[in-house]
Amino acid sequence: MSGAPTTVQLAAITDPMVRELAGHGQVRAFPKHAIIINEGDASDSVFVILAGKVKAFSSDESGREIVYNDHGPGEYIGEMSLDGRPRSASVMALEASTFSVLNRDEVRLAIAANPDIALQIISTLITRARIATTSVKNLALLDVYGRVARLLLDLAEDQDGVLVIPEKLTQQDIGDRIGASRDMVSRIFKDLVAGGYIRNDHKIITILRKPPERW
Repeated sequence: MSGAPTTVQLAAITDPMVRELAGHGQVRAFPKHAIIINEGDASDSVFVILAGKVKAFSSDESGREIVYNDHGPGEYIGEMSLDGRPRSASVMALEASTFSVLNRDEVRLAIAANPDIALQIISTLITRARIATTSVKNLALLDVYGRVARLLLDLAEDQDGVLVIPEKLTQQDIGDRIGASRDMVSRIFKDLVAGGYIRNDHKIITILRKPPERW
């Protein structure tokens, strides 16, 4: 730990409730690829991201991963540990990252000072629960092609009338998010490119027209 967050560090957080929450913590930095949270650990800290990017994931003994989501500045991770139970997922730094870290007592103090912080945490939990529900539904009801197409559309952002996925994703990244092999994703990408549905330039994916629901 290296003291409380500075005004400059907190200024990167746009949500005032998250900014106030972060102000109650202590700054901690992690290098790229560092494991910040281990699934199954009993720690109770919440990490507000001041700078950098992380992924939340689970893995099995063979090293296979399922990635739940990526998170960046202004978001927080580890809030589910506030119930006192073991960590439900692991978190890794995708780049050098800095956090404001609060234990359970510090979170309570922040909420006591401003109860609206609790509403913000509840809202985040609801949003993440909705995302988890959608992910389970997609895994159960969509084939691999359907999951790839749905993920691409969910991640795409409108940039001057063109749908672009702003983050650089490898086919392995996509496979990790939808529970499929890289080879399967590669075959689907080749078909989507050949059909004129997407363009993939240096890991920047552009959706040229909406992929069909079924292949």
